[in-house]
Amino acid sequence: MTKTETKSRAGEDVSPAQELSAAIAGFVSDFKDFSNGVNAKLQKQDDRMSKLDRKTMMNARPALATSATEDAPHQKAFAAYLRSGDDDALRGLELEGKALATTIAADGGYLVDPQTSETIQSTLSSTASIRAIANVVNVDATSYDVLVDHSEMGAGWATEASTITETDTPQIERISIPLHELSALPKASQRLLDDSAFDIEGWLAGRIADKFARSEANAFISGDGIDKPTGLLTYPTVDNDVWDWGNLGYVPSGTAGGITRADAIVDLVYALGAEYRSNGTFVMNSKTAGTVRKLKDNDGRFVWVDGLAVGEPARLMGYRVLIAEDMPDIADDSFAIAFGDFGTGYTVAERPDLRVLRDPFSAKPHVLFYATKRVGGAVSDFAAIKLLKFATS
Repeated sequence: MTKTETKSRAGEDVSPAQELSAAIAGFVSDFKDFSNGVNAKLQKQDDRMSKLDRKTMMNARPALATSATEDAPHQKAFAAYLRSGDDDALRGLELEGKALATTIAADGGYLVDPQTSETIQSTLSSTASIRAIANVVNVDATSYDVLVDHSEMGAGWATEASTITETDTPQIERISIPLHELSALPKASQRLLDDSAFDIEGWLAGRIADKFARSEANAFISGDGIDKPTGLLTYPTVDNDVWDWGNLGYVPSGTAGGITRADAIVDLVYALGAEYRSNGTFVMNSKTAGTVRKLKDNDGRFVWVDGLAVGEPARLMGYRVLIAEDMPDIADDSFAIAFGDFGTGYTVAERPDLRVLRDPFSAKPHVLFYATKRVGGAVSDFAAIKLLKFATS
């Protein structure tokens, strides 16, 4: 009860203004008491929510090691070393590393460390494939057929009144390119896949794709056509002076197992028909390119010159050079340099997808990754490619 109310009941006169003021003061006091009560309840609610959050975080902690994990040989050995300093068990610990696993550092143990970089800097072979300059087609069948018209159409001059005789009709030939399968079957332990610091499956898929690329690049050059593409250098070869369809024509370098004159490069370029020459490309490996780059013409000028514009690659007699390491080195009777319009002369047929099947059941506790790719390749125009033979004839 307020002082104003006490005095009023005692019989003292109180003005209406004082009475109103006292009533307002009493209301403010009661409201403060109510507000303090509400704040106290909210504080209690916040405390309860904080405790609940802490309990939830505690439940999210990793589970403590169980007796099953302590029975692992390496953990027993490490526990003995910590307790007594006895490292005999560690020294005698035998680790099996037939596949990717966390127990062997080189086979995946490095990858489990959470401080490991999220990517692997792979050391890849410096190579290129004639796929880059060939005709590449995507197919959904087991083979791809190329229809080629390589015969001559007959024609002749005639007068207004002369009799027109039947002329030769061009013949169409079919070249069938079967698709062959590349496959790989690496495996990794499930523990490595669970504990690794980055995407093991993505890394394996990338390495498989790189290996497939190098395998097919080699097959496009020297494949025998048995369960693999037919390579450029496995077709019959004849001197370009007596060339006919079904063979690849060659030009001799004039030196057995070597090249000493730039004229051989000139002869190779002009052995190719004019209709193919505008899209011509040289193909050779790095070692051969190092030899050819030293060649000079009769005036002492290098036939392999640097590009005139910034960023333009050096060109051999004005034509592009593809460095394909699968091409043979210069040797007696070797075909170390090819020149031609490969977009017309060689066709690569493939299914565009690289398939990776994940199999966690067949080799438990490991996971198998079965990767496949189907690709084929063959010469599709024998007139579009010429070879340089390192021989006298």
